Amino acid sequence: MAVKKKQFPLIEITLTKSLIGRTKKQRAVISGLGLTKINSKVIREKRPEILGMIQKVGFMLEVKEVKS
Repeated sequence: MAVKKKQFPLIEITLTKSLIGRTKKQRAVISGLGLTKINSKVIREKRPEILGMIQKVGFMLEVKEVKS
């Protein structure tokens, strides 16, 4: 029996502020999202885990919905 996978909408995350002077935890969250430099962008699913990470460092990010 096949399990149906839930589809999540996509969001585009852009790093807008520098990592200089940030705590190790904040740097780890940014790295976990896949961001490296200022203005780097990634596209991720709008999952609860990702939304929690965005909430921790949201002041450094710009988040947009991606129309698919």
